[in-house]
Amino acid sequence: MRVCVYCASSEHVDRVYHDAAAQLGRTLAGNGCTLVYGGGGAGLMGTLASAALDAGGEVIGIIPRFMIEVEWQHPGVANLEVVEDMRERKHRLLTGSDAVVALPGGCGTLEELFEAMTLKRLALYAKPIVLLDVNGFYAPLERFLETTIEQRFMNPQHRALWTSVPRVEDVLPTIRATPDWDANARDYAAVR
Repeated sequence: MRVCVYCASSEHVDRVYHDAAAQLGRTLAGNGCTLVYGGGGAGLMGTLASAALDAGGEVIGIIPRFMIEVEWQHPGVANLEVVEDMRERKHRLLTGSDAVVALPGGCGTLEELFEAMTLKRLALYAKPIVLLDVNGFYAPLERFLETTIEQRFMNPQHRALWTSVPRVEDVLPTIRATPDWDANARDYAAVR
């Protein structure tokens, strides 16, 4: 299974987030999953990749050329795909992925997450999207998304675009239990 993980590049976040990233990296590696992530060496990205590599896992980094020029890549990731820009990076991260997992992160993580959710809403991406809600990080976002449904910016069916789990141990069982998104999802993508 190829799992795309979005997460922060900040080094200045609470240790609880690094611990979850490391546990996720080990869990993916230990279950024979290929980790596909943004290729960075700092923050949760670096912690995630290092843990997966240390556990003998396969790691693929997708990184824009400008990040290589400023040496933001993970030095231990041998399978590093250099792309031209952020747009191509997002596309390559999702291509062939069997699931998306979002660890906590900032605007980059959220932007990647929302693009995946939008593509799923439009039936252009059919795989599970899992929010790893470490320390209640994603609870405010989920309340906001619920507001978008209540106020009819999204349809009630769109509650199933993502699943939130509180613990790393819940990630793979949730992925395995989540069916592919409805191929006819475009029929209710627009709010009417």
